[in-house]
Amino acid sequence: MNTQYLELSNLQVALAAAMIAVNAAISLWLKLGLERKLAWASIRTVGQLLLIGLILKWIFAVRTLPLVLLLMVTMTGIAGVAAVSRAGRRYPGIYRDSIISAWSSSWLVAAVALTVVVSVHPWYEPQYAIPLLGMLLGNTMNGISIGIDHLPEDLLQHRNQIETALALGATRHEAARDSVRNAIRSGMIPILNSMMVVGIVSLPGMMTGQLLAGIDPMQAVRYQIVIMFLIASTTALGTMGAVLLGFRRLFNADHQFLFHRITKRK
Repeated sequence: MNTQYLELSNLQVALAAAMIAVNAAISLWLKLGLERKLAWASIRTVGQLLLIGLILKWIFAVRTLPLVLLLMVTMTGIAGVAAVSRAGRRYPGIYRDSIISAWSSSWLVAAVALTVVVSVHPWYEPQYAIPLLGMLLGNTMNGISIGIDHLPEDLLQHRNQIETALALGATRHEAARDSVRNAIRSGMIPILNSMMVVGIVSLPGMMTGQLLAGIDPMQAVRYQIVIMFLIASTTALGTMGAVLLGFRRLFNADHQFLFHRITKRK
C-alpha cells in the first residue's frame, strides 16, 4: 500500500485555526454573545494541546512507569472533576463519586485492553496506555456527567411519588428504581447513538488519524472496533457506578429521601 505521511507546518495549522472565524461570525450575526468564550476556548485548545504534546514527547522518550502513572492519575482526576462541573445540581460527595467511578471503570477496562486484548509489553507502554486511557476517560466523563445530572433532577421531579412509596413501606431501592434507571439510561445513550452510525455517518477521530497517517484501512477498522466496544463498556460501568453512589448518598439506611442534600449549582 503506497501511502505518504504529510507533516503539517505551523502555517497550515494556523490556516485551520483561522476557521474559528466562522463561529465568531455566526455569533456576531445572531448576537449570541459567544465571542469571548470562543476566543478563550481557542486559546485553551491550542495551549492545552501544545502542553500535552510536549509532555507526551518527553514521556515517550523516557518511558518509565512512575511518569506514565502520574500522567494517568492526573488525567483521571481532571476527568472526574470535569464531569461534575457540567452537572446542574450537586450533593455532598459528588466529586468523590465521580472520580471513583471514572477511575475504577476506565482503569479496569484499560487494564484488560492492554494486557489481554492488545497485549502490550510492557503494559504501561505510553504509546498505547496514555491514548487509550484518554479515549476511555473522555467518553466515560460524558456518561458520568449526564448520569449525575439526571439523577437528582429526576428524584426531585418525582419527590412526591417517592416519599409516598416510602411512607407505604417501599424500600429506598423500590422507590427510586425508576429514577436510577433513567439516569443510567441517559448516560449510556450518547455512546449507543455513536455506535449506531459509526462508519456510516461519521469516521471516529482515532480511525481518521490512522488513515491520515497511512495505516491500512482494515487495520484501522480493527482498532476502531476494539476502541468502540471498550468505550461502551467503560461508559456503562462509569455511569452506573456514579449514579448508584449518588443514590446511596441521597437515601439513608432508614429508607429516607434526603432531598435537602441536593443543591442547585451557582
